[in-house]
Amino acid sequence: MKGFQFKIDGNWAHFKKPETNNNPLSHDLIPKTALIGMIGAVLGIEREKMKSLFPQLSEDLLYGVELLKPVKKTSCGFTSHTAINPTAIKSPKAFEMLRDVSYKVCVGLYSERSQSIFDDFQNAILEGYAIYDPYLGIANCPAELTFISQGEFTMMGNGDFETEGFVIANKHKLKIIDDDFRIGFDKLPTYQNNDFWNLPEKYVNVIYPEFSHVLNVEGDYWEFIHDKEIEQWVLIRSEEHT
Repeated sequence: MKGFQFKIDGNWAHFKKPETNNNPLSHDLIPKTALIGMIGAVLGIEREKMKSLFPQLSEDLLYGVELLKPVKKTSCGFTSHTAINPTAIKSPKAFEMLRDVSYKVCVGLYSERSQSIFDDFQNAILEGYAIYDPYLGIANCPAELTFISQGEFTMMGNGDFETEGFVIANKHKLKIIDDDFRIGFDKLPTYQNNDFWNLPEKYVNVIYPEFSHVLNVEGDYWEFIHDKEIEQWVLIRSEEHT
């Protein structure tokens, strides 16, 4: 399976957890749905066309995430309008923000139906251009995208492996972890329908290692071969939550 890696950097990010409307909390990692929105921005795809592309790309692309910096969170106050009544009195909200973020992201092409979008996005990052500025969750959090490598993913099936990216909580078994080793947990959306709604049954629980640490794991994994190097990854498509 064709794949490539790129780096996402930003001073700030906020990937809203839907169950936290009053004082929104953020996912630790960039969700797949936010990545698809970023693809649309970079390629200049209009909102109406993206309605049908969200479910298509949720099915056709696989992705994995590795932390390149520690997760740092802070609370920031914003005064905002409501979408239903924009002329109403503005109300203050405290947003949980991610600070100084950096991710390595792997993207794999699962279905040739989305070949042209996959290729165009890869080329855009490689050449350093974007039609609309990409951002990290909300519009005032700009993102910088840097190409890393391209290569091939091979499904290795069940086995023991090591990874610096996330794994799926109910599908992968962690090996012995030292007392001073920290892991994080997140519940990420993997599928958005043509009404821009993240389907609740398509959220997946992931476990990820603290920055610069490695997980020793048993379960299904992929090998990514690039520049004569081999990396081991867990990739998410549109997972059913169990």
